[in-house]
Amino acid sequence: MKRFLIGLIRSHEHTSDKSKDPKLKSHYYRLSKDRAWDEVSSILKKMKGYKVLHEVQTVGEIVMEKKSMSGRTMDITIQVVGTSPGNTAVDIYSASRGSLGDLGANYRIIQEIYSVLDRKLSSYKT
Repeated sequence: MKRFLIGLIRSHEHTSDKSKDPKLKSHYYRLSKDRAWDEVSSILKKMKGYKVLHEVQTVGEIVMEKKSMSGRTMDITIQVVGTSPGNTAVDIYSASRGSLGDLGANYRIIQEIYSVLDRKLSSYKT
């Protein structure tokens, strides 16, 4: 309910280490940046309802989009960042096109993507 109310005015959401919401904290995996990139990129390309638009491996960024049932488009950026040798962080930024709030849709998208990544990369999750 809280996310729905926040979503009345906000049309974006992002993850970070400093997030107050534990569900919006960065996710870490015991993988090198290159290996994490390969795994994450492969997983995201197979997700139904999402379209990978652009990938820049040198900066660790994957740009995707998802269309909602109402026809609204969400732009999603996934960052794969090497934090130390053998450890990588994944952060997500999701924003809805248009000026109205998203009713919590971007928050749910982030949770869905993290859920898929955590399930597929469970043996590497820290």
